[in-house]
Amino acid sequence: MKTGPKYKVARRLGANIFEKTQTQKFALSAERREKKGRGRAPSEFGKQLLEKQKVRISYGLSEKQFANYVKEAMMTKGASPAETLHRLLELRLDNVIYRMGLAKTRRAARQMVSHGHVTVDGVKTTIPSRRVYLGDRIAVREGSRSSAMYAGFAERFMENTLPSWLSWNPKAMEGGVAVMPTAESASPAGDLAMVLSFYSR
Repeated sequence: MKTGPKYKVARRLGANIFEKTQTQKFALSAERREKKGRGRAPSEFGKQLLEKQKVRISYGLSEKQFANYVKEAMMTKGASPAETLHRLLELRLDNVIYRMGLAKTRRAARQMVSHGHVTVDGVKTTIPSRRVYLGDRIAVREGSRSSAMYAGFAERFMENTLPSWLSWNPKAMEGGVAVMPTAESASPAGDLAMVLSFYSR
């Protein structure tokens, strides 16, 4: 997915959505630019658009992919559209891999899945957008565990904090979704209510 120059996009969205912009130097630079460029407040539409772009780019989705998730969330009966959208985004396989700490970024997690390093219930999958369900067993493919990418992973994993909605056994290199993610256990990338308002106008 092409997003344009990362620093420019991150400054416009006002969020550290890329790994390379998650530095103190960038944060100070963005703050100075914000103070210098303060003027007329953005319209409600402008705020909604920024939130939509922030969430979409954070998860690395195309406009069409993201719009499909929003449509599904808004059509789901008996549930809050915002909560449903959050779960749909969090339960993508590439995002679950990222949340588990197997990859430093969602982009790296997407590549990991695309290159066939991950199995779901013992079957290799190369579809990053695959939806993960309760009970699915996610693992690093046996043939990939000896690669340099995972050397000393069990030790490194102990330094990370695993989200409460996920389970992971670093020695067996497998885990899954323990409970459904919520806004408390998996912070949304933006204001999902505003995102839904953008698509509802």
